[in-house]
Amino acid sequence: MNNLDSLTLAEITQCLCQPGGATHDVPLQANRDAGVLVPFVRVAESWHLVFIRRPKSERDYHSGQVAFAGGKRDLSDSDLCMTALREAYEEIGVAMQDVTILGQLGIHHSASRYRITPTVGVMPWPYELTLNPLEVARVFTIPLRWLAQPHHHEIRYRELAGFAEPVPMVYFQEYDGEVLWGATARITLSLLACLRA
Repeated sequence: MNNLDSLTLAEITQCLCQPGGATHDVPLQANRDAGVLVPFVRVAESWHLVFIRRPKSERDYHSGQVAFAGGKRDLSDSDLCMTALREAYEEIGVAMQDVTILGQLGIHHSASRYRITPTVGVMPWPYELTLNPLEVARVFTIPLRWLAQPHHHEIRYRELAGFAEPVPMVYFQEYDGEVLWGATARITLSLLACLRA
């Protein structure tokens, strides 16, 4: 797909019918299920993805990181799509009925030992968000075509607690003062690979 901005929702859905295989930050066996919402929005005739930045907190493993809205599966969640929708509502106030589900990506095994299922959807934009300040410091979008540029991301090695050797992580260049890296960056690359297949 040369022009990502010209993709229709039907074409995106078709691409997601054949999601890629599982990805990982480190080759380990994750043992906790989580779901994240990967939301497409339309901004000035272009597709963007919606990201959050978590607030800084000494108690949060993901303190200050850029992420997709989402979290661990609750026993009450019927599936991991419901996990993603519930978490998006709790974190940024997106009503479930305002998200049209387009499909899912392959599972991602994160360095924090989560087995993450990304659910891809589309939502209206602009949208009146309600941020949970304990979980979200900021919401912003990044254009899909910017994310798709190969020179905008690279592999860097990062030392993480619990790992003897530095771990290879995807890092994007800074965009609007934010740095997308780690599991969220790999999920983003999985989406782009799916759309180009």
